[in-house]
Amino acid sequence: MSAIALLLADARLPVAGHTQSGSLEPAFAAGLDDVPAYLGLRLATVARTEAATAVVTLAHLRRCEGLDAVHDAWAARTASAAMRDTSRELGRGLLRLAGQLWELPPMLTGLPRPMVLGAVAHTTGLSAAALAEVIAYDDVQTVASAALKLRPLDPAVATGWVVSTMPLISALVADVAGLDSPVAIPATNSPWIEQLAEDHAVATRRLFRA
Repeated sequence: MSAIALLLADARLPVAGHTQSGSLEPAFAAGLDDVPAYLGLRLATVARTEAATAVVTLAHLRRCEGLDAVHDAWAARTASAAMRDTSRELGRGLLRLAGQLWELPPMLTGLPRPMVLGAVAHTTGLSAAALAEVIAYDDVQTVASAALKLRPLDPAVATGWVVSTMPLISALVADVAGLDSPVAIPATNSPWIEQLAEDHAVATRRLFRA
């Protein structure tokens, strides 16, 4: 993995990733007790859609094409308004940071996080496969990190969860790295995770933003 990919996948990157649990907090509240299975579900659904969106964004920018169709495809495949709002909020934070480091393409304001990451990959020369890996790994790491704040866990256990997902991450990357059209973005989001996000958005007592 390149240095740029390592930077973008670092949970310490100051773009509000620490405010996210990947809907693990509401999942725990709903009775979830199998975090590895939850990680697998996210990689098969939410993370797959986001990684594909980022890869297609990168392909469009490399061909000097507009991004409206990519955004519309992402929004159509992300039925939860709470998840769309959170992704755009994270996109704003990432754009603010990345804009200080690189000369990004214009007209990125208001885009979700995977599309902003696609633009960063275009500017920094990151490959489509590395971009997809960043998004998949970051999704897993977000959930595992949140678990340590929500449950009395040995950090080695959470790290073991992350390691166990590596074959799933590799399979995800292989599936989406070659995508180049909005219509190819998989509509794989999970209705259960989307409902968790909606419930969490109106919760009055919570540790994480989403």
